[in-house]
Amino acid sequence: MRTSARLLATAAALASAALLLGASAPPGGAAGQEHPEGGRILVFSKTAGFRHDSIPDGIAAVKDLGTAGGFAVDATEDATAFTADNLARYDAVVFLSTTGDVLDSAQQSAFEGYIERGGGYAGVHAAADTEYDWPFYGGLAGAYFQSHPHIQPATVDVEDRAHPATAHLGARWERTDEWYNYRTNPRERAHILATLDESSYTGGSMGGDHPISWCQNYRGGRAFYTGGGHTRESYAEPAFRSHLLGGIRYAAGAAQADCRPERGYTPLFDGSGTQGWKQAGPGSFRLEDSTLTSVGGLGMLWYGEKELASYSLKLDWRMAGDDNSGVFVGFPASDDPWSAVNHGYEIQIDASDAPERTTGSVYGFQAADLTARDRALNPAGEWNTYEIRVQGERLQVWLNGVKINDFTNRDPARSLRQGHVGIQNHGEADEVSFRDIRLKELPDSPGPARGGGHGAP
Repeated sequence: MRTSARLLATAAALASAALLLGASAPPGGAAGQEHPEGGRILVFSKTAGFRHDSIPDGIAAVKDLGTAGGFAVDATEDATAFTADNLARYDAVVFLSTTGDVLDSAQQSAFEGYIERGGGYAGVHAAADTEYDWPFYGGLAGAYFQSHPHIQPATVDVEDRAHPATAHLGARWERTDEWYNYRTNPRERAHILATLDESSYTGGSMGGDHPISWCQNYRGGRAFYTGGGHTRESYAEPAFRSHLLGGIRYAAGAAQADCRPERGYTPLFDGSGTQGWKQAGPGSFRLEDSTLTSVGGLGMLWYGEKELASYSLKLDWRMAGDDNSGVFVGFPASDDPWSAVNHGYEIQIDASDAPERTTGSVYGFQAADLTARDRALNPAGEWNTYEIRVQGERLQVWLNGVKINDFTNRDPARSLRQGHVGIQNHGEADEVSFRDIRLKELPDSPGPARGGGHGAP
């Protein structure tokens, strides 16, 4: 895809300004307005069934977000825009409340090729009520619409607070919209960002597990979907606008996230408290907004409930600036944080140190694949997700769903086969935050070594 998609990441600071525009934002520039430094988005809103009166508001909102975030926005209802050459101009295509059969077979083929070459898709609301006879699209959207009750308030439970579409939200999001039921649950094949609490409204029919927003890696491309956006008022809500912007930035490759399906994890820290955790050494962690933030140091907060042998550890982290922290694994119980340094391994968080001591490295032992790391890394101020997988003496690291390190312990004084895990508070000048630390225990056998790329969590 066009390399300008990566340049959208430089607009991260500008993107937050989109919240300030709110309902008073002026309309965006005319279709075709040039923002060459920031990439280009196509908004497609053709309908062959029910037509939402909120579509003009949605187009205006995406144009506003483009103005604030530094990317160009074209809008069309002309399906002839779906050719290989024309789609190659865009970093993502937003299906904005499309309905029915909107593309012919040649246009479908062009869009499939676009996605398979790394293109991005962002589906909004009735995008799930589109192209029922096109299996590729059904897989890309994640689920098809089934029914909906009347417009009403509901509570949205936010499952992933690291994804750019949901990182700005609290654990529960109260809003009014038309809430879709879907024909299937996308959880097995997509990464769920948020679900509906069916007890908070009437008419939910998905049995208590009711995804309403998700993302996935699909056939070489990226896909994001949100069930919100039926009402005109949605596009004036700062929180929904930021949700939409984050989904578009992910789809365009401007923001990174781990969108692999995630199943079988149990929380070690879910934001409600630090039961089972112990502070070793000086400093501490401040708990606020379900987030642990390092204070002073040099110390470590470690999980003391049990030693771990073979597992996948996932956690979300954010640096405030040029900061320093890390995740320790495979160390014995101790009130001395240096015990973890001397007997375990640290997966580093520090974007500006030497290669073997920078983000993604096994500190002092093995650098990350820096090319893969740099492509996967979100900048300071944005959230990232680590998966740290330990099986036998093998330690693998994924950053935002991309494998960046594969290390095998051969030091007889250390062993990864049994030990604790912890997060470091490095010092007064370093501020690093953590959310949603979760664990899945695994079989001991790590399987054959593989190269970088996406792996099943």
